[in-house]
Amino acid sequence: MDATVWMREAITEAKLADADGDVPIGCVIVHQPTGKMVGRGRNRRELDRDPTAHAEIVAIREAGATVQSWRLIDCILIVTLEPCPMCAGAIVNARIPRLIYGCADPKAGAVNTLFQLCSDDRLNHRVEIQAGVLADECATLLTDFFRRQRLLGKK
Repeated sequence: MDATVWMREAITEAKLADADGDVPIGCVIVHQPTGKMVGRGRNRRELDRDPTAHAEIVAIREAGATVQSWRLIDCILIVTLEPCPMCAGAIVNARIPRLIYGCADPKAGAVNTLFQLCSDDRLNHRVEIQAGVLADECATLLTDFFRRQRLLGKK
């Protein structure tokens, strides 16, 4: 599986979040045996007025509905930004075996940066992690978004 191809799909989702006025984070979930996308998501917190509407949560919900199981044991989650504690916990709880992310999150990263929830031996599931896929492109989406927000006097 070419991680950059799927990361580009996640970046497309991130750009849609940006167009909706939300933080540009995008996510896709791929079913490994078939190589097909079973879930996609983008940040929808502003659009849905829902603090849990992170890209990963939206994609996990769609993937669960698609594969008709809460256990996403044959799936890979690809996201543009290192998951936060809520999303890292959801990845572990969904039994997702592999996570690929773009750029690190120094303020809320719960996979490698601030916490290591996806590899914590005390939990009942651990996740294979690949970090830094198209990291510069993913980071630029975020820095451009927040620069525009500051210019507009928001956030």
